[in-house]
Amino acid sequence: MKKLFRFFKNYKKDMFASPIFKVFETISEIAIPLLVAQMIDTGVANHDAKFVITYGCIVIALYIVGITASILSQKFAAKAATGIAYDIRKSMYEHINTFSHKELDKFGTASLNNRMTHDIARVQNAIGSFLRIILRSPLILIGSIICAMVIDIKLSLIFIAITPIIVAIVLFTLKITDPLYNKAQKSLDKVSDIARENLQGVRVVRAFNKQADEERRFVVASKNLRKTGIQVTNISSILAPLTTAIINFAIIAIMWFGGLQVNIGSLSQGEIVAFVNYMTQISSALITVSNMIVSLIKAQTCAKRINEVFDTKPSVVETNTQPIEIKKDPLTPKIEFQNVSFAYNDGAKYAIKNLNLKIMPGQTIGIIGGTGSGKSSIINLIPRFYDASQGSVFVDGVNVNNYSFHQLRSKIGLVPQKAVLFKGSLKDNLRWRKQDATMEEIVKAVKISQSEEFVNELDGKYEYKVQSGGKNFSGGQRQRLTIARALVGDPEIVIMDDSASALDFATDAALRKAIKNNIKSTVILVSQRAGTVKNADQIVVLDGGNVVGIGKHADLLKSCPVYKEIYESQTK
Repeated sequence: MKKLFRFFKNYKKDMFASPIFKVFETISEIAIPLLVAQMIDTGVANHDAKFVITYGCIVIALYIVGITASILSQKFAAKAATGIAYDIRKSMYEHINTFSHKELDKFGTASLNNRMTHDIARVQNAIGSFLRIILRSPLILIGSIICAMVIDIKLSLIFIAITPIIVAIVLFTLKITDPLYNKAQKSLDKVSDIARENLQGVRVVRAFNKQADEERRFVVASKNLRKTGIQVTNISSILAPLTTAIINFAIIAIMWFGGLQVNIGSLSQGEIVAFVNYMTQISSALITVSNMIVSLIKAQTCAKRINEVFDTKPSVVETNTQPIEIKKDPLTPKIEFQNVSFAYNDGAKYAIKNLNLKIMPGQTIGIIGGTGSGKSSIINLIPRFYDASQGSVFVDGVNVNNYSFHQLRSKIGLVPQKAVLFKGSLKDNLRWRKQDATMEEIVKAVKISQSEEFVNELDGKYEYKVQSGGKNFSGGQRQRLTIARALVGDPEIVIMDDSASALDFATDAALRKAIKNNIKSTVILVSQRAGTVKNADQIVVLDGGNVVGIGKHADLLKSCPVYKEIYESQTK
């Protein structure tokens, strides 16, 4: 938790005010049993109605003060806890956005989502609980014991005797439950991951009649979570009954020994009532403290998971945030790979090996190869989603490591393999690459992407509301719209990562023709279709991360067996 203290600085006043108001509430609670004892021993015993009314009014006034102080304490505690949680969540989201794809792959979507929601909520609850209890419970314990000692020193020894017993029970319970909380959080991540995976792939699950299998997988993960949760709950549930039992035995002892003292005249009936009230307050305070400690232990586990995210440094670091001047030269390659090798993890097999490639301005380059040959790995190095393990990548003669992320990526219009649209209007989706794009630029991109026909049929056209993920479009429509999004504003480089897989051959051909005739960008076409890349100025053929051929279609048919095999398998 110490690492999260930096988020507390903006809420120091609220964190100070909440326990202070709890002090006023505590003072009123401690004073009331003494006043009630006086009412019984003096007012009721002597039938003095005026005395009873006077002290009764004082008790009511103290109740009002206590309630008011409690409300204000809750308000300031809630303000501090929710504010701190907001700052942690905001900072974590910003930090996650600095991660490269490598760190995102490491944590996984479900785990990051749980850390931003469930774990931070646990920390928030613990902070709010701590602020309300940090002064109240110790004051209740100390104040009640002191007041009891003032009434009768011998009888108050019962209070002192039970305190270390209860503390020992709390500490023993927490020692056992601490590792179980961590195990429970990991089980929750697993359940969330399976649920997310199944909801996203529900069509595939149903297509293959795998509902029963996936249900079994989910049930197994849920049972593991339930088992751990039950273990934690069973152990934690011991606290309250054990504490209550000890307190009840203490109350019986007070009533027994106190009754003897009343019989011999050493104590009054009102003092016995006060003793029982103080014992009840101590009982409540100890149970509250034990619950707070349980909450803090849970929060400590969650804080570790939160700090794991903050402690993870992005592997792709922005070394320059200022724009650099680029001298355009038609003889300088638009993109160049110099002896580039790349592996996704240290010690892993290279996805790309010793790649040397020059792409000149305005060229259309096709990249083709089998599954896992390294096609997507190459294009992920251009916008620095990953950094090359060896060698260098250049754009306009400048190493990509010297660019700011904004300047480098603003040159690129990227169409990913998975066509993703976001909730909002179609026009807002198409303006993702260029926020101030004019309608003329948007309409031009839509025409080039072969989307104009179905867009004009939409209700509201460009104001049409897109559902989350673009679920209200077909696969081919989503692909064409993501292509349009990438083309808005005429980017210098257009990268299409197998982004026509859902298009029929006629639409694919019309799309490539429109791109060639209407934009002057450097275009990289990644595809497993030979027909998509055959008319490119240059075709790069990959096999197992190695470049096995570079050239035009006709030349590769003669010189590259891998390309010839791919082409003939699709055309003959």
